Amino acid sequence: MCELYSKRDTLALRKKHIGPSCKVFFASDPIKIVRARRQYMFDENGEQYLDCINNVAHVGHCHPEVVKAALKQMELLNTNSRFLHDNIVEYAKRLSATLPEKLSVCYFTNSGSEANDLALRLARQFRGHQDVITLDHAYHGHLSSLIEISPYKFQKGKDVKKEFVHVAPTPDTYRGKYREDHADPASAYADEVKKIIEDAHNSGRKIAAFIAESMQSCGGQIIPPAGYFQKVAKYVRGAGGVFIADEVQVGLGRVGKHFWSFQMDGEDFVPDIVTMGKPMGNGHPVACVVTTKEIAEAFSSSGMEYFNTYGGNPVSCAVGLAVLDIIENEDLQRNAMRVGNYLTELLKKQKAKHTLIGDIRGVGLFIGIDLVKDHLKRTPATAEAQHIIYKMKEKRVLLSADGPHRNVLKIKPPMCFTEEDAKFMVDQLDGVLTVLEEATGTKSESVTSENIPCKTKMLKEAHVELLRDSTTDSRENPSRRRNGMCADTHSLLSKRLKT
Repeated sequence: MCELYSKRDTLALRKKHIGPSCKVFFASDPIKIVRARRQYMFDENGEQYLDCINNVAHVGHCHPEVVKAALKQMELLNTNSRFLHDNIVEYAKRLSATLPEKLSVCYFTNSGSEANDLALRLARQFRGHQDVITLDHAYHGHLSSLIEISPYKFQKGKDVKKEFVHVAPTPDTYRGKYREDHADPASAYADEVKKIIEDAHNSGRKIAAFIAESMQSCGGQIIPPAGYFQKVAKYVRGAGGVFIADEVQVGLGRVGKHFWSFQMDGEDFVPDIVTMGKPMGNGHPVACVVTTKEIAEAFSSSGMEYFNTYGGNPVSCAVGLAVLDIIENEDLQRNAMRVGNYLTELLKKQKAKHTLIGDIRGVGLFIGIDLVKDHLKRTPATAEAQHIIYKMKEKRVLLSADGPHRNVLKIKPPMCFTEEDAKFMVDQLDGVLTVLEEATGTKSESVTSENIPCKTKMLKEAHVELLRDSTTDSRENPSRRRNGMCADTHSLLSKRLKT
């Protein structure tokens, strides 16, 4: 494989020319990826890694049909959407056909961030309201307008919550305010939104929108209780606002049962605006906002034209159409359901075996493994999670950890992931967990032991260092941090575990 530079030189040049806030995975020993195919990635030495985290390569890395579609169109024409072209209208028609009938007007952009920013503009123009309700730990993009409504980001920085932003509790039935033993967690969490609306109105403020990922990703792979979105939509619309479903991470068949994740809440639940991005282009930058004619007409009435230079260009639309064809022709939505169910069952068996696994949650090929140090207290096993993803990397399996405590292992692989891949991943995880639990004195026979914390003193020390590191000023040397964990902490943890 041809390389311009050695791995050492590539890293040195990155440190010199790429902004220090642009992080890499596994910064103490980053992987240099030079090619990929389907669900596998390869480094400069030809080592193969099973990709369990890349939901952008939706139909598989470098799918030949996607490459062919892009090349064919690039050889003919690429220009902006002010010229008539069949690709943009065909793509809009095909996307609309996957959605409820009233969602029929498309605006094409280049990224999920652009899509969510435009969705806010549509919502605010609709009735002239300004305020936005978002979920705690949410992330909706990197633009300034989106950092403002993304607690996942602004709570970590020096920014303060803006007065037009209202944060509702995450509808998390495992670690949240209302848990699985609550009689009606959907109503309880929705009532929190209702109270936010009432308080806002009492302060003279007006709600423009409620925005939420249909399943929260950065927040820790959270699956809202059934009926939650329906109830929230009722309250928000009653206040003159609109419901924005962010499908950037979780759309296009990933949940298996449905093409869009919001459809899990029932056929009678229809958002007012849907945003989509990452998987649409399989790595090519394409995204979209789909809304109703009423909202689109209100946006147009402002007199301001919406124009996006590259949004909806012929090449991007050709790529997007190819992705839709592949999902259908290779039956990837059904594959997500079949393989996802199989993987979830394998992981539930691991939960019964390993004390560190507190919860397995997910739908289709969107799964989270919540690691805990105490099953009763549900104490997040943050340091352990970081240790595990590094050990899995050594086993040639790529995982990441996220959530407010960075203790949730995220699984969202390309949709061509197989049962063999699932079995391989779980076997490797089983081995890593077994060694880790043996090293820390936590036995696999009991998953409800209240003595786990005192048996993991070494990990607790590393965890304290991790928390200290996570509050360090962002100007600190970035080479000492990766995936939320200090390099020295990881080294210390590895030495103590002797694995």
